[in-house]
Amino acid sequence: MDMSDRAQLDATSKGRERAEEDDPLRTQYQLDRERIVHCKAFRRLAHKTQVFLAPEGDHYRVRLTHTLEVTQIARTIARALALNEDLTEAICLGHDLGHTPFGHLGEEVVARFHPGFKHNLQSVRIVEVLEHLNLTWEVRDGIANHTWSMPMPATLEGQIARFADRIAYINHDIDDSVRAGILDPGELPEATRLLGDTHEARIQHMVGDLVAASTGAGEIRMSSEVFETMLEARTFLFERVYEGVVAPATRNSVESIVSTLLQHYSSGSDADSVRAVDYVAGMTDRFALRAFEQVVGGQPPPVGVALG
Repeated sequence: MDMSDRAQLDATSKGRERAEEDDPLRTQYQLDRERIVHCKAFRRLAHKTQVFLAPEGDHYRVRLTHTLEVTQIARTIARALALNEDLTEAICLGHDLGHTPFGHLGEEVVARFHPGFKHNLQSVRIVEVLEHLNLTWEVRDGIANHTWSMPMPATLEGQIARFADRIAYINHDIDDSVRAGILDPGELPEATRLLGDTHEARIQHMVGDLVAASTGAGEIRMSSEVFETMLEARTFLFERVYEGVVAPATRNSVESIVSTLLQHYSSGSDADSVRAVDYVAGMTDRFALRAFEQVVGGQPPPVGVALG
C-alpha cells in the first residue's frame, strides 16, 4: 500500500547521532524496531508492573503486554491513515523501556530521589546511552513525547503512539479491574459505557473515531465528544483504581524498597546518584525484591495488591 504524502519517510529522516551505512534489506525504521525488540530493556518489561503489583492471576497485563497492545492499536491506525507503520511500531515498542519496577509508584519514589526523572526520558536515555541503539531522531522524539505532559511529537506517527498508549491503558485497565473484582461494568461513567459494552467494542469505537477525525487533517485527533469521554474514563480510573486500590501499606512498601536500593547504590555524588537511578529504575519487580533482601539481610515488605 502506498503511503500518504503526510507519512514520515526514511528519505526525509533527520537521521542518527552516529551515521551508518544503509541496510540492504531493511529501512531505517525497521532497523530501529528490531533493535528495540532485541535489547535487554525490552525483555525486562515482561516482569514489570503495569497496574496491579504482584498479581497471582495469569491474565493481568504487565508492562510488556501493555506495550504490545499499544503497538497493535497504533499499527491499525497508521495503516488506516496510510502512514509509516514501521516508524509507528518502533516508537510504541520503545515508549515504556524506562519504566521503573512497581509501576508509577516506583517512578514517584525515583523522582523524589532524583528530581526530573520521568520514565519517558529514561526510555530515551536507555536507547541513547545505556544500550547504544543509535535510533533515528524520529523514533527518539516519539518515545520522549509519548506522555501528555510533553510537547506533541513532531511526526504524525509519534502522535499516533501517544493516542494509542492512552486508548490501550484505559481499556485494558478497565478490563483488568473488572477481572479483579475492583470494578463492576455498571459503575463506569455513562459516556464510557456508551462507547461499547466490551473491551473490544470500546477500542473499536475510539480507534474508528480517531481515524475518521484524523483523515485529511494535519494532526492526529479525536472528535471532541470521544476525546472528552476518554478523559472522563481516565479520571475515573485514577480515582477508583490507580489511587483507590493502593493501600497505604503497599505504598509504604514500595517506598521502602526503592528508596533503600537507591540509597544503597549511591555514595552521594551526582555521578553515583545517576548510576544508582539507572540501575534501580532498570530493575524488574522481582529483581528489586531480591536485591532488597540481599541489601538488608531480610525479607522485603509485601507489595502485592489484594485482588478478588
